[in-house]
Amino acid sequence: MQLTGAQMVWESLCREGVEAVFGIPGGAILPTYDAMSRCPVRHVLVRHEQAAAHAADGYARATGRVGVCIATSGPGATNLVTGIATAMMDSVPVVAITGQVASSFIGGDAFQETDVTGITLPITKHNYLVTDIHELPQVMAEAFYIARSGRPGPVLVDIAKDVQQATAEFEYPDSVDLPGFPAPHPPDIRAVEAAAALINAAERPLILAGHGVQMADATWELQQIVEKAEIPVVTTLLGIGDIPETHPLCLGMAGMHGEAYANQAIQECDVLIAIGMRFDDRVTGRLDSFAKQAKIIHFELDPAEIGKNVKPDLAVVGDCKDTLGALLPLIEERQHKEWIARINSWREESRERDILNLEVDELIPPFVMRQLWEATRGEDVIVVTDVGQHQMWEAQYYIHERPRQLITSGGLGTMGFALPAALGAQVGRPEAEVWAVCGDGGFQMTMQELGTLMQERLPVKIAIIVNGFLGMVRQWQQLFYEKRYAGTPIMSPDYVKLADAYGIPARSVTRNEEVAEAIAEARETEGPFLLAFHVKEEVNVYPMVAPGAGVGEMIRRPKPRIVQGYSGVEPSW
Repeated sequence: MQLTGAQMVWESLCREGVEAVFGIPGGAILPTYDAMSRCPVRHVLVRHEQAAAHAADGYARATGRVGVCIATSGPGATNLVTGIATAMMDSVPVVAITGQVASSFIGGDAFQETDVTGITLPITKHNYLVTDIHELPQVMAEAFYIARSGRPGPVLVDIAKDVQQATAEFEYPDSVDLPGFPAPHPPDIRAVEAAAALINAAERPLILAGHGVQMADATWELQQIVEKAEIPVVTTLLGIGDIPETHPLCLGMAGMHGEAYANQAIQECDVLIAIGMRFDDRVTGRLDSFAKQAKIIHFELDPAEIGKNVKPDLAVVGDCKDTLGALLPLIEERQHKEWIARINSWREESRERDILNLEVDELIPPFVMRQLWEATRGEDVIVVTDVGQHQMWEAQYYIHERPRQLITSGGLGTMGFALPAALGAQVGRPEAEVWAVCGDGGFQMTMQELGTLMQERLPVKIAIIVNGFLGMVRQWQQLFYEKRYAGTPIMSPDYVKLADAYGIPARSVTRNEEVAEAIAEARETEGPFLLAFHVKEEVNVYPMVAPGAGVGEMIRRPKPRIVQGYSGVEPSW
């Protein structure tokens, strides 16, 4: 059938099963927007293109499908860049569609012309500049194939305005064959057998599970292996949810702000089974001291990640679901009572240092996070966090029981992520209860998206941790820059009045006694709701692995009985 390039864009989205796109119109993408009215795809008008990319990202992480964002040329396209980079670092399938100036103007510094394919080259799996309408259907099909295949990631399609306006025969390919993006190889059975032999012989085995487990939908296989051989599990930040955190063999998150006993287990294990993770520096700390007692087995889809940061003793390349499925029957039923008892003794010692055991009158963020979990436990809840102290407190004190329950920016650490990603998650999972947990710094970077919530009537619940600082940076200044708080104190608007201006109900909370009631009010109110928790200002996240330190060299919160009269140590919080 004969279609314009603009109509081909929407027809292609329909062929790929796209239900929603997030974007803002502008001159160079206007023909495509003009064709939108004849398409059943839902368009969500955000207030800034960065939010469009984050919303597509949140949609993709919540649903497992490809997220789509759309913007015009020039500043519209460049505003997508942070969101595209965020998706790239965390392997999230996103297709970004941008308008470009007409083909005859490209390279002439035309109004709102930017070389967006050049700019996004290092932060996309692949990108395209389309200047011939006959290439457009093939490009669209390839973009979705690349975004979702193998290790997922973002793809950008930049379409010249005259291509959108031209007309040609539309023939959408039934399949895509791209030798540069091959399907994952089946598991190497010899490598799997060698891994099983190492695991079966281990006395102190430990699994370090990452985002790849959830991306491959391999959580069932992981839990079967864990229970069959009684192997404790630690996760990366993005791996939270690989196994229920209520499971007795789940030790929670490891790394810079991981549980102390999780980090101790890494340093003491004799076989470390890393699955679907890339040995990020936030997990490993100083590389030359990481897991020195362990034989390391790396299960990973992307061969380029093998040995990039940590050289494993054995690599098993392939899709996690396939490789763990092949491993499961080769694993022997075993118990590791001494190893588990040792870990549990470390776990008990950590409980003594838990900030929730301190008897304080002040409202502190960990208490808010635990109360949020208490209120929503067992229900279909997605928590989307921003980046900073509140992100780590959420990871530590909200107890996640399912994959895709926590959505957060890991690799790029993008402040301003939470609110737009939460609205994307809510569009993708309208039946779920979605919470955006933000700091007062990150929220102010994208708080204009309250307008999107209002216009779309998306029932996102917002919890802002207001402490008057860019909290994590302030913590670093306290610990490593002699408390010189340069540029970190931050003022906030009256969030209740701000929300009211958008027609969103809101409540300010200042006391412990109000927290549960306020959360209940937000949950019971139809539509969006904003809670501003005004917490004690200088509370720190512990444990903490200092920059350049080994993962076993943690700064820890003093035990309550030691805090009294302890001189020279400020961070009792």
